[in-house]
Amino acid sequence: MIIRHRTSFLKLFFVMRGSIVPRILPQILGFALYGAAVTFLIQRFLPAVESLSVAPFALVTVTLSIYLGFRNSAAYDRWWEGRKLWGQLVYEIRNLARAGLALLPESGLHRPLLMDSLAFCHLLRGTLRRIDASADALRFLAEADAALAKAGPEAIVRRMGRRIADARAGGAVDTIGFRILDERLAAIAAVEAGCERIAATPLPFAYTLLLHRTAYIVCLLLPFGLVSAIGWATPLFTGIIAYTFFGLDALSEELEDPFGREANDLPLDALCRICEISVMEALGEPAPPPLGATDYYLS
Repeated sequence: MIIRHRTSFLKLFFVMRGSIVPRILPQILGFALYGAAVTFLIQRFLPAVESLSVAPFALVTVTLSIYLGFRNSAAYDRWWEGRKLWGQLVYEIRNLARAGLALLPESGLHRPLLMDSLAFCHLLRGTLRRIDASADALRFLAEADAALAKAGPEAIVRRMGRRIADARAGGAVDTIGFRILDERLAAIAAVEAGCERIAATPLPFAYTLLLHRTAYIVCLLLPFGLVSAIGWATPLFTGIIAYTFFGLDALSEELEDPFGREANDLPLDALCRICEISVMEALGEPAPPPLGATDYYLS
């Protein structure tokens, strides 16, 4: 995620960190050059084409803008839901730390339970980003738990459930306390399921394909309608329109998967660190410092 203050008016046009311009620069330059070529050919060899009106192209452009706006809204909803789920996870980890310390003070089970919760956070991050986060999880587990870390976050939740079940069977916690702890685990499992639903269910490909095709068709035909109105300014406006259409499309594609490592994705590393700080402070142990942004990027 990009963390930076709003820049001045002049600097705004040159900010590249977090911008989608590097991704769509080939389309911008390509269609600007294409617009220049079309303008030259029409004015030099096909003057009759200059009588074409821009009205039909404007209608298609408006339709495409509506589609792009809808797709961008759907992608942002996925990003925002992912942020709410991870915010809920932080909330549930803090509640689990508070409840564990209150209900399991003498059993010695509260610390292993909370260490499992931190391992769960890192394993969930690894699952969503499709990376191996077992090394980070093992910082909070025993060396003998390497196979458990490889099994993924669901295996950790199951072991947490067995821990509180053993505590109940051993008399370390009563029925009401068991229910309180089990509700926290159920909420954590619900967060996991919600994140997996977002990661495993992308927006329909046919819809994305329709937008791509329409954007290319509009940018290919637009110079023929602009030449008669603006002449040699056609390449400039063709490039600007390509920037708008393909920029919205690229941004929607980036937000569609909010758990990745791109510039505008969620800072899962920093959120895991927040959980670590909360648990360590609850246990009265030294807490690690919060993660800061590097070159305006918070991972």
